[in-house]
Amino acid sequence: MGRLTQRRKVHKFVLDGSPQALEFPVRHREDVLAVEEPLEIRLGQLSFSVTMRTPGHDFDLVAGFLVSEGVIWSPEQLVSLRFCAGEDEDGVQTFNVVEAQLRPDVVRPETGRNVYTSSSCGICGTDSIEAVRKSSHFSPASDPLVLPVRTLAALPGLLRESQAVFDATGGVHAAGLFRIADDGSAELLCLREDVGRHNAVDKVVGWALREGLLPLTGTVLQVSGRASFELVQKASLAGIPVLAAVSAPSSLAVELAEASGMTLAGFSRGTSLNVYAGEGRVSVPAELPG
Repeated sequence: MGRLTQRRKVHKFVLDGSPQALEFPVRHREDVLAVEEPLEIRLGQLSFSVTMRTPGHDFDLVAGFLVSEGVIWSPEQLVSLRFCAGEDEDGVQTFNVVEAQLRPDVVRPETGRNVYTSSSCGICGTDSIEAVRKSSHFSPASDPLVLPVRTLAALPGLLRESQAVFDATGGVHAAGLFRIADDGSAELLCLREDVGRHNAVDKVVGWALREGLLPLTGTVLQVSGRASFELVQKASLAGIPVLAAVSAPSSLAVELAEASGMTLAGFSRGTSLNVYAGEGRVSVPAELPG
């Protein structure tokens, strides 16, 4: 997995009372960790933001971040992406600086991020909550998607089956983009893992932008954690009509989903889920209560 993971020696304490625990209360072993490193995003030669992320799919991350910031919304607006020079103390290229060249007519943000973005927060450093509510060039409200409730409930399991980095480390979030077919079945189009759930979503959105797939009509974004305001905003700006999370949404996430015409589901655990907004997109078979 390259720089996605790192091995570290640990001292494991076993306290379960078993004979093995009594004989070997402390074990010396190696553990596999998810890598977390800073990534500086530049627009031309100007620094725009620094985010903490798991290396890998960095061009997707930058492209998706620019979509999430409302800077671009089509692949033609992104002229090029490249790694800039950057070395560690041993003189090895770090690949921790990416420069994005935008088309000349693209309006650059008036303000950048005031501080770095941590792996747990995707909107840290923005000037105000009003600045976060960006106007989308796509309207999830007009998306005619209707999907069976059983399909929606099954997505966390399908996501989990493909989480290779989580299997190795237990320390990353995942975001999966699913296309819903006419027969109600789901196809996994893209899955990304990262220490930051917002980074995982940006990597999915950036992949879709670079593939020329925006707006992402007829799709569901399934995430492994909770549904925050920032994730709803990122999905809305990409034209994704449905966001589902295995954990809880925040109150502001629900408000934004309603205002954007999105469907928002939480506590999706395979056999049950809660729909907090846009329940009209979820179809229920006759044998289930409405």
